[in-house]
Amino acid sequence: MDKPFLLHFATPGPRVSPFDVNMAYDAGWDAVIPYAGVALAEIAGFTQDAIFSRGPKGARRTGIFIGGRDAVEAADMLDAARAAMVPPFQVSVFADPSGAFTTAAAMVAKAERTLTEHHGRTLSGCRVVVFGGTGPVGMAAAVLAAQAGAEVTIPGHDGLSRARAAADAINARFGVAVGAADGSGESAKGALLADADMVLATARAGVQVIGPTHLAMARTLLVAADINAVPPAGVAGIDVMADGAHLIAASGRALGIGPLAIGNLKYKVQQTLLQAMRNTESPLYLGLQDCLQEARRHVA
Repeated sequence: MDKPFLLHFATPGPRVSPFDVNMAYDAGWDAVIPYAGVALAEIAGFTQDAIFSRGPKGARRTGIFIGGRDAVEAADMLDAARAAMVPPFQVSVFADPSGAFTTAAAMVAKAERTLTEHHGRTLSGCRVVVFGGTGPVGMAAAVLAAQAGAEVTIPGHDGLSRARAAADAINARFGVAVGAADGSGESAKGALLADADMVLATARAGVQVIGPTHLAMARTLLVAADINAVPPAGVAGIDVMADGAHLIAASGRALGIGPLAIGNLKYKVQQTLLQAMRNTESPLYLGLQDCLQEARRHVA
């Protein structure tokens, strides 16, 4: 009798995400076992508890999913889990904290494709402003854009301090050069938008970070993407289903990408990677760049 496919779901937080549990079952895993309060220091022991109990063949039917709310911590936990493997006892591991990696990957892949198809440019040298960049999706999106060669800035809606801390954390962890700015005042926000080629809006649901007045200042804007599906839109004028739709802005060339267009791609990316974990004969270690590669494959 074949052993069941077991996915051990570890999070540093107080509970795992029901969204991710549903996704894993829909991807074909036979059981998803939740573990709350699993810290970075504990993930190596957690991993070795999972790999030795079923033998090498059973290990191929075992996976670890890493959740949480911190992009840097999740990346570190993925590395620590991989380092804890003892071949041939190895299982696949997928890090996607609060869906941040798959959501950011979908957002960047959509924005990148729109930029290339409609404006003939790549992210290299593109000036990108990530609003809400101190949260997990914003931090992950900032990393991906910077790794693709963009000049990325995270503005702080409450001043410079938290934005600088977020930028410093991802620069140290991922080897990028993301900048921080004070975005707490209207004039500061307007100055950032005046020179932005791309805006990625990742602020919390129901908060409009860019209104019509701000868009009127966006003289160079080419692409704006928004993950906020709860009214009002994070960026004024972007419909939830927009996928490269014209956006009224000072540049006259801006195109908008809405949250459901991003969300549909995020769903496909997460589902495909969860299925890949289940079906692989060799262990997979899936992180932020793997999510972007999968998102790019879907939009190609």
